[in-house]
Amino acid sequence: MDTIAEARPSTTTRVVLPGLVEPEGLDIVTGPLDAPRRGQLLVAVEATGVSFAEQSMRRGRYFGQPAFPFTPGYDLVGRVIEVGPGGDTALLGRRVATMTKTGAWAAHVVVEARDSIPVPDGVTSEDAETVVVNGVTAWQMLHRSARVKPGQTILIFGANGGVGGILIQLARLHGVHIIGAASPRHHEALRAEGVAPVDYADPELAARVRELAPAGVDAVFDNVGGEMTKTAFSLLARGGKLVTYSIITAVSGDGPLMLPFVKAIGQALLWSALPNGRSATFYDLWSGHRMRPATFRRRLESDLGRVLSLLEDGTISANIAARFPLAEVVAALRLAESRTLNGKVILLP
Repeated sequence: MDTIAEARPSTTTRVVLPGLVEPEGLDIVTGPLDAPRRGQLLVAVEATGVSFAEQSMRRGRYFGQPAFPFTPGYDLVGRVIEVGPGGDTALLGRRVATMTKTGAWAAHVVVEARDSIPVPDGVTSEDAETVVVNGVTAWQMLHRSARVKPGQTILIFGANGGVGGILIQLARLHGVHIIGAASPRHHEALRAEGVAPVDYADPELAARVRELAPAGVDAVFDNVGGEMTKTAFSLLARGGKLVTYSIITAVSGDGPLMLPFVKAIGQALLWSALPNGRSATFYDLWSGHRMRPATFRRRLESDLGRVLSLLEDGTISANIAARFPLAEVVAALRLAESRTLNGKVILLP
């Protein structure tokens, strides 16, 4: 048989973002549950999380988000209870980690099989959740986008964030020297991780970085955008690479969203074309998802698989800031938006 329909509940619970609301405006609803189609899986969600993406979507500030109302949730870890027609029945009963972009804040979710990777038995669902999107992003930026080599020095903005925390662990494992830009409240924790901290809001940030890396840094991972991106590019050593993976200045503002992203991509192309020995790129996690699905799947399987293996054998660790049941999503989102945390807020349906 291709499916086990009897395993599927008739209804499920999900969080709905109805419009431009405060966290208290989120709705928790119960409704019918669809069956998976060809190429899809139905999973019982065991862990999902709160990232900057959902915080931006609440404000209508995430580039490419769907029209309201919709269910947020960028990724999940869950157990497969049904596969679509023609699907791999060997997945039944197994846990998978899935990138969804939206829809994960629910008890049951129909997901795309090509965006789902089996989770090793030795990794808990909540630990695995911390490295789904964040782990793939960090691995690909370090090893595919910037191609950082052992012994080199990198600068990470948002060093205390979900992506930054995993990027630090992967870079240390790779034998890389790390400068981390974050609020001073996180500097002690960064030092404990072997990171040289700098204050991202320090007017003398560039001078501080040059004191630590007089010849320049070999790669910068920038999630701020705007004028900070120009500063970041100026700190590169010859042969260095700037990788921009978000534009917080634009997402947190109130102007049009398209222009800053187009400008950032154009700026990266221009800088890379100049004869200065440095380059820049705009990292897009979903690049090739539609145009090159086989390549996208192969890279996802390889990169997320490696990160999960490192988590399983204890080489890297999950950084969970707090855990909440799905019914307490309002408190979870409020805490995540406080920007006081070091780690990821996990939702446990």
